[in-house]
Amino acid sequence: MRDEEIIERLLGILEELAPEADVRQLKRDVRLRDQLDIDSMDLLNFVIAVDEQFGVDIPERDYPKLRTLNDLVRYVEARLGDGASPEPGSAD
Repeated sequence: MRDEEIIERLLGILEELAPEADVRQLKRDVRLRDQLDIDSMDLLNFVIAVDEQFGVDIPERDYPKLRTLNDLVRYVEARLGDGASPEPGSAD
C-alpha cells in the first residue's frame, strides 16, 4: 500500500473523529494532538479505528509512538509489509 493511500485513509478516520477540523491541512511531522483539539479518549478511538481500518493489531504499548501522521504511516506500512516491529518516532 502506498503512503498516499495510507494518508488518505488516516485522514478519513480523522474527519469522522474531528469533523470540525480541517484535516487536509495537517502537517505530517507535527504531533496530531498539537494540531487537533482531541483528548486522550479521542486519540484512543482514533487508534482503534486505525486498527480496524487497516486490520493491523496495535498493542497499547505502541500508542505513545503514534504521534504524527508520518509515525502512523511508517507503523501501518511495517505492519502490513513484513510484520516487523516498527519503531515510529524513534528519530524524534
